[in-house]
Amino acid sequence: MGQRGFGAMSQERRREIASRGGRAAHANGKAHEFTSKEAKKAGKKGGEVVARDKQHMVEIGRLGGLAKHRNSQNKSDANEET
Repeated sequence: MGQRGFGAMSQERRREIASRGGRAAHANGKAHEFTSKEAKKAGKKGGEVVARDKQHMVEIGRLGGLAKHRNSQNKSDANEET
């Protein structure tokens, strides 16, 4: 059986529908808007959850180090050309 409903729609079409729903919720006063305090609390909570996954933290640290090394290599290569 093929995909049906939202699964059969393009990502652009799904975004369009979601956007309409968001605008309607705001227009009706039903949408939740975070205060800066609530947003800070939610971000901290998410960060704590991610930080518990030590293997993930090791991997993103490794990737960050590689990216920094690549960027410094590209800058030194560009300086040599000029």
